[in-house]
Amino acid sequence: MIRKIIQINEEKCNGCGACANACHEGAIGMVNGKAKLLRDDYCDGMGDCLPECPTGAITFVEREAAAYDEAAVLANKQKKQAQADDKVHTGCPGSRSFQMERKDIPAERAVAGVSQLRQWPVQIKLAPINAPYFQGARLLIAADCTAYAYANFHQDFIRGKITLIGCPKLDAVDYREKLTEIIQNNEIQSVTVVRMEVPCCGGIEQAAKEALRESGKFIPWQVVTISTDGRILE
Repeated sequence: MIRKIIQINEEKCNGCGACANACHEGAIGMVNGKAKLLRDDYCDGMGDCLPECPTGAITFVEREAAAYDEAAVLANKQKKQAQADDKVHTGCPGSRSFQMERKDIPAERAVAGVSQLRQWPVQIKLAPINAPYFQGARLLIAADCTAYAYANFHQDFIRGKITLIGCPKLDAVDYREKLTEIIQNNEIQSVTVVRMEVPCCGGIEQAAKEALRESGKFIPWQVVTISTDGRILE
């Protein structure tokens, strides 16, 4: 088919790699120090890479090219993420991502003292962007102190959900970017944010709200606030 697609002038390319980093679809790669369009069907023709090129080496052309294949792009992203996770896990086996089978037990029959955690890792910083357990998940994003303050946290909040935790005061990271990618790249059914009443805990609530907005998806969500003496405030 004839369609609009990028073209890279290798003579103008200085090998900075800015376009490859800006291409969310992975259509551009660095080959022998130069940017190269790796696959036509990875290029969506939107041109996110154009503003990043400092030498003007990238332009649009209309030519015979394979249609943009969103499924292939997603599969490639998942493959790269899995490879990245493997590299990270070689240094820390305890961070390897895996899922635990838990039967969905009605609240009235749930046994106190039985863990309801469904996956590992739970820290937002360590969680992968793509994982099978995110598909169709009800996502719980919790400040890590909440599980200590609220006595029945597993039964009332973790049960039936995929859990991510963090501390916006102590973690020197921007949760918004990671959470946005998780929501964008997976079929999340709902989001529950559980935070403490202390002001610094507002960071995790704000990050989740911004991630939902930036994902461009309409997903049911709620925020629950826990008091320092272990009560649900809202």
